[in-house]
Amino acid sequence: MAAAAAAKYLQSKGFLVFLLALLVDGIDGGAVPKQQLLDRITSLPGQPPVAFSQFSGHVVVDEEHGRALFYWLTEATKAPEMKPLVLWLNGGPGCSSVAYGASEEIGPFRITKTGSSLYLNKYSWNKEANILFLESPAGVGFSYTNTSSDLKDSGDNRTAQDALIFLIRWMSRFPAYKHREFYIAGESYAGHYVPQLAKRIHDYNKAHSNPIINLKGFMVGNAVTDNYYDNIGTVTYWWSHSLISDKTYKSIMKYCNFTAEKSSTKCDDAVSYAINHEFGDIDQYSIYTPSCLALTNNSARQIRLKNTLLHRRISGYDPCTENYAEKYYNRPDVQKAMHANTTGIPYKWTACSDVLIQNWKDSENSMLPIYKELIAAGLRIWVFSGDTDSVVPVTATRFSLSHLNLHIKTPWYPWYSGNQVGGWTEVYEGLTFATVRGAGHEVPMFQPRRAFILFRSFLKGEKLPKSK
Repeated sequence: MAAAAAAKYLQSKGFLVFLLALLVDGIDGGAVPKQQLLDRITSLPGQPPVAFSQFSGHVVVDEEHGRALFYWLTEATKAPEMKPLVLWLNGGPGCSSVAYGASEEIGPFRITKTGSSLYLNKYSWNKEANILFLESPAGVGFSYTNTSSDLKDSGDNRTAQDALIFLIRWMSRFPAYKHREFYIAGESYAGHYVPQLAKRIHDYNKAHSNPIINLKGFMVGNAVTDNYYDNIGTVTYWWSHSLISDKTYKSIMKYCNFTAEKSSTKCDDAVSYAINHEFGDIDQYSIYTPSCLALTNNSARQIRLKNTLLHRRISGYDPCTENYAEKYYNRPDVQKAMHANTTGIPYKWTACSDVLIQNWKDSENSMLPIYKELIAAGLRIWVFSGDTDSVVPVTATRFSLSHLNLHIKTPWYPWYSGNQVGGWTEVYEGLTFATVRGAGHEVPMFQPRRAFILFRSFLKGEKLPKSK
């Protein structure tokens, strides 16, 4: 009775109204936008209990065309207000950061085989930072456009510009992240997305006296970097790892002009022969692990593989867990909980959009000029490479980066994860390169602990551990 009387008294004094005001306005007096409150995820279907906050929804980036990008924010597990913000991007072009980054790699949850429930990821990156997953560009996952032609003329330029607009508008919805330390991370074709967006932000910040995006650096894994050097490094990996014969290796090197916009018939024939007759039934994204039988004859996957060498259509790793994600995110109750598919898109949610993959219009030949500019600007830049990926292999990345001609600060050494070598690394003036031992294309999926150590070291700006 005493408690009830106290509650009635406080209510009569307007105390509950005061509490509500705190929720809406924030203790620091800064208004919390209504849309942020609407984007809060109370709980996902089948989700284990967690202490951190989650938000998801759409941010319109082009009113005229009706383009809107879908995001999912998983705040840090402890002291999120003190932790940096990290944007994660997957590649493709046309693949979902929700399907891959969030659900298979660095996110807090994993999906069960039936797609009925979630379980916790022991090495989730939101233990160290607030992680923002973005489905980009429009047409990927739950990100949409009301202008159908947008799906057939997407490219690097628009993707970077839309992502910049997204960040500016998203931070208006989440003002607590304005001026917060900000990093970008990603893999595969995000080897384009990440440095291109970093450059857009850098240019934007130079043009504004008080920029809200406090960009500190970026990291990319198994990243498409330079068409010419990547291609030579890829063929070298195939040959040096016994995936192709001496004869096929010589044919590819003889007939493929890696600087040409279009490949010759003889080049196509040599590459097709390698993939269809010499590779065997392996997972190219992880050459030493079993392939998913459910995806062996997947035609869309084969299209991506055949385009790998010269056209760099890198979709991301394709294990069976992709199937679990498609089961889960097509559930109406999941979409409702995530404030997704609010416009009723006329197609099922998929991990990758083949329409975008096959209709990509502009792709820069090399990221190396951007690297040089952003190194000079003082950004923290790390490049890492899982060493069992044959699609964007470690040899491709090393060959590309070698042409930056950077001064070596710390020579090549093995770094450790527990009692085991986690990989090898070399620190240059302005860039750190690291391999991750035993990891395929999706490094955090295959080696979650090693990837977590890598990420934590990156955020702290510390060298990878030299001893056990």
